[in-house]
Amino acid sequence: MNCRSRSGRPMAVLLILAAAAGLSGCGLVALPVRTTSAVVKVVPVAGHVAAAPLDATADAID
Repeated sequence: MNCRSRSGRPMAVLLILAAAAGLSGCGLVALPVRTTSAVVKVVPVAGHVAAAPLDATADAID
């Protein structure tokens, strides 16, 4: 019986790692939006106002 409980452990670890990798992928999708937002914020007067929708979009993706 001990042998049977050990055989399921690698599969459980793989399942947990796959779930963690899937959840962390959202940050990767939001990266271009966050980068564009950072570039837009450099504009002196209207940068932060123009970047607000981009920040909201990136937050929604995350």
